[in-house]
Order: sequence, then C-alpha cells, then structure tokens
Amino acid sequence: MITRLILAAFASSVATSATLLSAPVHAAEPAKPARLILVGDSTMASNSGYGDAFCARVHRANTCINLAKGGRSSGSFRAEGRWDEVEGLLRGAAAYSTTYVLIQFGHNDQPGKPGRSTDLATEFPANMTRYAQEVKALGGIPVLVTPLTRRSFKDGVLQNNLVPWADVIRATARAQQVALLDLNADSFAAVQAMGSEQADTFAVEPPPAKKDAAALTAGNVEVAGAAKSAFDYTHLGPKGAAYFADMVVGEMKKAVPVSAGLFIAPRP
Repeated sequence: MITRLILAAFASSVATSATLLSAPVHAAEPAKPARLILVGDSTMASNSGYGDAFCARVHRANTCINLAKGGRSSGSFRAEGRWDEVEGLLRGAAAYSTTYVLIQFGHNDQPGKPGRSTDLATEFPANMTRYAQEVKALGGIPVLVTPLTRRSFKDGVLQNNLVPWADVIRATARAQQVALLDLNADSFAAVQAMGSEQADTFAVEPPPAKKDAAALTAGNVEVAGAAKSAFDYTHLGPKGAAYFADMVVGEMKKAVPVSAGLFIAPRP
C-alpha cells in the first residue's frame, strides 16, 4: 500500500513538472519609453536656443521633440495652430509611459510686438494656466519654465526686464500644482556671476569688433552693404545652448526627481 502511494505521488509530480515545462513562457513586456515635448520661443528653439542641446541629453531610448519656434508668444503659439500639434501628440501617447511638456514663454509676450504681445495682468496668466490645464486633461505632465535671461549688462549689472513674466509663471505653477523650472532666476544668477565678457561668448556669433573710424561715414553709419552681425544678447550659439541645456536638465531632475533616469550622465 505504501509503495503504491509513493509511486502515485511520484507520477503526479512528474506530470506536474511536464505541464510546467510545456506551458508557454511569456517574456516580460519591455518598459515603455518616456517622451518630452518642448514648447516655447526662440530661446528654446532649434538654431537659436537650448532646446536641441537639451534633447541631445535625453537617453535615446526615450523621445524628445522640440516644437519651440522663434518669435512666438503664449498667445501667437496657439493662434497659429502650433498648440494643436502638441494636443495631437498627447492624444497619441499610448506608446509612452509618460509625456512631459515643458512650456516657456515671456520674451515675445512683452509689449511692443504686434501680433505677439499679451497683457501681463490678464492674457499671459490665462494663457499659461490654460496650457497647464490642457496638458493635464490629455494625460501629460506640464512643466512650466520661466524665461531664459537676456545677457545685457549696464555698468556691470545684468538687466532682467523679464522678472514680471517669470513671476506670473511661478504663480501659475503654484496655483496649478505643477512642476516649475525657474530658469530665469538660475540663468540670471549664473550670467551675473560670470560677467559680460564670458556671457558674450554664448551668442550665435562673437560680438563685432570695434569699427574702424575709416569704415564709417560722416554720419556714423556703417558702410552700405556691410554684413549685419548675428550677435545679440538673447539668442544662443552652440556654447550657450550647451550651457543652458545642462542647467535645464539639472532643474528638471530637481523639480521632477522621477525624470532623472531619462537623461544621459553629465559630461566630465
């Protein structure tokens, strides 16, 4: 009797093992990549801002799309239909674990820019609030970014006339309980500390050399046909783009710690 019980138990064990061995093995599904979408003006856009350099710091396993465009404000970006593209991308987000939308405006919202300016007290805060709410409604994660500082010094002091717009974005981030990258404060502090000479090397082109008096007309006007310099105190060449991209990556890691793994290790 005991022998029969032992043999039966052995047979059952063998059958169970065979069943387990023959059962199909399902491989774990690979983790979905994350996606970052950049929305803003020329200081974030390709060829004039830090956006492409920022995307270059994102692991290739993830996706980074730079939709920033020069000359756009919080109002004109939407009016031109560019925000429709962002919403379309968010509706097609099933392939991604998370979509972060970094939104930076302010430069072109300032007065005196027809078709772009927005009212600081009413339109600008309403626009930034609406962007944040619509990203959340479509399942994305909004990240508001205060505007990159200009690099214009006066008597050794860096000028920052973008503070009122930065303040609105800070208040909007608090009210909407969304992440904030305070690029205006951080870039202002860094540029003030480095001084105008080093800050000038961040421009698209080096500052023009002092004009030879012989190359000027009596009215102190440049000779006709002389090439206009691409140097200014707002837009970024490769050096400036790399510097501020690193800054934004650092701010992103602090403001959204879970995003830290999306970026490649910093350069030595």
